[in-house]
Amino acid sequence: MTDAFDPNQMIQRFRDRADAVKRRGLPPVEGPDRQRFLEAAKIDFQDYAMLGDAVATLEEGILHLKIDLRPAQS
Repeated sequence: MTDAFDPNQMIQRFRDRADAVKRRGLPPVEGPDRQRFLEAAKIDFQDYAMLGDAVATLEEGILHLKIDLRPAQS
């Protein structure tokens, strides 16, 4: 790892990826392939969004990502 690594920039890239998945169009696929594509997009968005919500710290060369998965309080 270089000293130039910025975990907050990494988090922003995951936010950008989540946004891109949300905006991407559906290719011309039908039947089971269409459903598989939609399911993959849903999981991609979920993964990127979770990492985009993480609080990142770099301590002694170890990257820590803290993601709160508790349900929102209403």
